[in-house]
Amino acid sequence: MNDPIVHVVDDDPDLGASVARLLRRHGFAAEPFVDPAALLAVYDIAPAHCIVTDVMMGDLDGFAFADRVRAIDDGVAIVFMTAWPTTANAVDSVRRYGGLDYLEKPIDEDRLLAAVTEGVAWSKARRTAHARTANLTPRERQVFDLLVQGHPNKVVADRLGLSPKTVEDHRAAVLAKTGANGLAQLIALTK
Repeated sequence: MNDPIVHVVDDDPDLGASVARLLRRHGFAAEPFVDPAALLAVYDIAPAHCIVTDVMMGDLDGFAFADRVRAIDDGVAIVFMTAWPTTANAVDSVRRYGGLDYLEKPIDEDRLLAAVTEGVAWSKARRTAHARTANLTPRERQVFDLLVQGHPNKVVADRLGLSPKTVEDHRAAVLAKTGANGLAQLIALTK
């Protein structure tokens, strides 16, 4: 199955199932979950590109759930939804919890579809970037991290206690392993 995977988490089983059906009609492999803990229990074997989650739920609210999911998978997009919107929660959903969007119930279908489509694209790009940097050695990763922060080779060498020539060699290896052809493309891998 090549459809993008989306999990819908809402303690209202009818609403969760309804949102999942809508997403399936538009080409997503969507599954509803009534309990966020149930999704966390199986997430390792059922990761998603995007999670649409209610904010106000029983024992584990949507924000605490997002924190736990991010600890497992920082490449999944999260879209929050709520029947009780507040400006503070809208801001927190994006700034503190890494949400892509904050939707009010009843859900605007077009906005939901746009958010999930954007989330899937973001997730795929993020996972591709992770794959491109996964084979870096620990030292290459250190060089990569300093380069994408904008430090020139000489500063990288000084910070890591290496010669500038060694940094140049590591930089060449980083470029080769990631398939990037310059600093701009390396920086793009961090987004």
